[in-house]
Amino acid sequence: SNPSWFTPRRLLVVFCFINMLNSVDRGTIASNGVNGRQESCSETGVCSPARGIQGDFNLSNFEDGVISSAFLVGLLVSSPIFASLAKGVNPFRLIGIGLTIWTLSVAFCGLSFNFWSIALCRMLVGIGEASFASLAAPFIDDNAPISQRTAWLGLFYMCIPSGYAIGYIFGGLIGQFGWRWAFFVEALLMFPFAVLCFFTKPVALKGCFSSSTLTILVNDIKIVLLDSVYLVNVLGSSLYTFVLGAYSYWGPKAGYSIYHMKNADYLFGGVTVVCGVLGTLGGAVVLDRIDSTIFNAFKVLSFSTFCGAIFCFSAFCFKSLYVFLALFAVGELLIFATQGPVNFVCLRCVRPSLRPLAMAIATVCIHVLGDVPSSPLVGLLQDHVNNWRETSLITTSVLFITAATWFIG
Repeated sequence: SNPSWFTPRRLLVVFCFINMLNSVDRGTIASNGVNGRQESCSETGVCSPARGIQGDFNLSNFEDGVISSAFLVGLLVSSPIFASLAKGVNPFRLIGIGLTIWTLSVAFCGLSFNFWSIALCRMLVGIGEASFASLAAPFIDDNAPISQRTAWLGLFYMCIPSGYAIGYIFGGLIGQFGWRWAFFVEALLMFPFAVLCFFTKPVALKGCFSSSTLTILVNDIKIVLLDSVYLVNVLGSSLYTFVLGAYSYWGPKAGYSIYHMKNADYLFGGVTVVCGVLGTLGGAVVLDRIDSTIFNAFKVLSFSTFCGAIFCFSAFCFKSLYVFLALFAVGELLIFATQGPVNFVCLRCVRPSLRPLAMAIATVCIHVLGDVPSSPLVGLLQDHVNNWRETSLITTSVLFITAATWFIG
């Protein structure tokens, strides 16, 4: 039979672009240019006009946080379903279906008219992303050279922080023309990838096309959840995601408030993209060099997270913008070094046929315990204390608990 157009390297490149575009969407909706702000007035009586999504729909910080997390509702519900379907339906086509739903839902975000309409559209975006979140990493793990598996996973997951960062910058730029255009452009960029998944020969995935019944699915879930290594890894990932979710969504606003950054979107975007790329690749390369084992992966996870927490916490203690940026950049570099190792553990602690389900359950857990509650909870905390520095320090403290959790592993 004719070989698929998707050689291993092409598969990696295409999946990296898709992963980055998913993250660009999250960064865009968090940017000051698209997310905007409510009308505010200083003590001298000078008022800043309302703008962006928050301004147009008059959202509180809590409601604003809900908008950022709404897509995760669809993601959480749909991820196990797509993982289960992958045993009987070609998983490559499932990714195509998911990308089609994503494209349409993002386009409708640009047509939303109030809080509930955009919240519903964001939930549908999550359904579209669920197939890719569950199935992409196993495809990469199957096709990567044995000696470079962690590095390939690092390249793939590097696209998440860099995508967020590009989203900040993209949102800041396109927000000048109206926040709705951000969603229309994103949908246009994703459309060709959805078509590609339908009209090229699909790539095979190990462990698929076996029987898939409800009883087998329940038994598979039990096997995954009874694995102590898997549970420790996912718990650490959940705590880590809680902090990163808060950073990614509230970072530009906190930076604007604490340090009076004139271009918070661009500064946070620039720091995040550089540190995300270098940190993620660095952590993956280190693990490959010291031997890719689960034990070594936990070493890298605990050490880099603990050191990163020290630098990030220290950064918020200083009043100087330049000292903050220097310390925070080092901290982000270290905490992003976990991206490759944490997903290596998730894929390697279960047998090949359970990898899609393991990734799906991990996706559900890290979002239910991580960035789903973090955005609204940190918004609620800020509404209560009304001090972004205190809010940031409290949030960053969770990274120390994360390091301790991975140390146990």
